[in-house]
Amino acid sequence: VSERAYERGKQQAGTLGSGNHFLEVQVVDDIYDREVAEKLGLFIGQITVMIHSGSRGFGYQVCDDYVRVMIKCLDKYNIRVPDRQLACAPINSPEAKNYIGAMKSAANYAWANRQVLMHLVRESFEKVFSKSWQSLGMYLIYDVAHNIAKFEKYIIDGQEKVLCVHRKGATRAFGPGHKELPEKYKDMGQPVIIPGDMGRASYLLVGTKKAEEESFSSTCHGAGRLKSRHEAIRTGDFNTLIKELSSKGIEVRATGKKTVLEEAPSAYKNVDEVAEVVCKAGLSKKVCRMKPLCVVKG
Repeated sequence: VSERAYERGKQQAGTLGSGNHFLEVQVVDDIYDREVAEKLGLFIGQITVMIHSGSRGFGYQVCDDYVRVMIKCLDKYNIRVPDRQLACAPINSPEAKNYIGAMKSAANYAWANRQVLMHLVRESFEKVFSKSWQSLGMYLIYDVAHNIAKFEKYIIDGQEKVLCVHRKGATRAFGPGHKELPEKYKDMGQPVIIPGDMGRASYLLVGTKKAEEESFSSTCHGAGRLKSRHEAIRTGDFNTLIKELSSKGIEVRATGKKTVLEEAPSAYKNVDEVAEVVCKAGLSKKVCRMKPLCVVKG
């Protein structure tokens, strides 16, 4: 990990970042699996806080540094790719091993960043309600990474093999009984978070055994975009959007109009349909739906 990455990371711990990163105060408005919901302390009317943030400039710099390294590897290892942004190196090469270590470091930074954000949220709630976060029941339900590569064991052609599973736009979804799951989640499967957009809803699901067999224990990590960021800005109107969200009882706080327009509900697929598709495909099982009340954009 470069000194530049460390320097960028020092300044950004405990920050959301821009783009599709967000902090949402939500309310549980529908439950599909009451048993799992009860185990996780969720019920109709329960207030939740969902945080989507990552490794910030630290991770960006790690990526930037290693794209340069990998481009040099193309000639060194005689690798041909259609686009230099797809530059890579053999998995057991020194360059790849260094990158994997740096990627894990970025994942750890992202985890710590979300912990700091969670602490700040708890402090805010304590200040407003004059109660401790414990008495308010603000316990962590789950923290999961996406856009990451992990080494996992799968049965391929009758033999157990260690695979490098690279999830881009996807998140891990181990099913019930998976040996890597902690005891708390052993019976229910790994919690899966699928955020929607700031005008509709988000979902909490759990992984399935079928996902292990069909998609290397993977499912989607969000509703997915319908419009590019540029298109969303071009076709949107900030004041109209804020009024529409306010009419639904949703308050938005953001550092700039551009980010809000980029993340307009019309720029995203309908998360209800997306959650239904992954459930019907057997890749995840719905637990509950949360509707946004307050949205904070970086």
